[in-house]
Amino acid sequence: MNITATIALAISAAFNVTPAQMPPLPAPMPQVQTVEQYVRGYFADEPILAEISSCESHFRQFDKNGNVLHGEVVYEDMGLMQVNSTYHGKTAAALGLDLSTMQGNLAYGRYLYNKEGTTPWNSSKACWSKSQVYKDSQTALAINK
Repeated sequence: MNITATIALAISAAFNVTPAQMPPLPAPMPQVQTVEQYVRGYFADEPILAEISSCESHFRQFDKNGNVLHGEVVYEDMGLMQVNSTYHGKTAAALGLDLSTMQGNLAYGRYLYNKEGTTPWNSSKACWSKSQVYKDSQTALAINK
């Protein structure tokens, strides 16, 4: 086993992360696509995550100067999904995800959603709960009760 694989296994073990828990990385964004189209495509199976990205970052990974977008209220929140690097940086790294990239930020957002649902983004719920996607999901939940 090479040194990289050994280190990855050690990190995974340290953070109790199994390969099955690791979210798939989205493919690199094609040049002809907008960031919004890219995000909506990646989250086609969980469209509420695209609505959260819209509310959290307005589909921006980078600011006007090309730097990773940071939160206006909490600086450590970063990127498309406004993932807090202080709370989630080590776990993201253990998963092999770089929160400063679009792919890593989106994949970690999916990972976080799979673990905690929409709770990590409750601070923007007033925005994304107005979306038709959210309303439709709530109607479906009520019907299935």
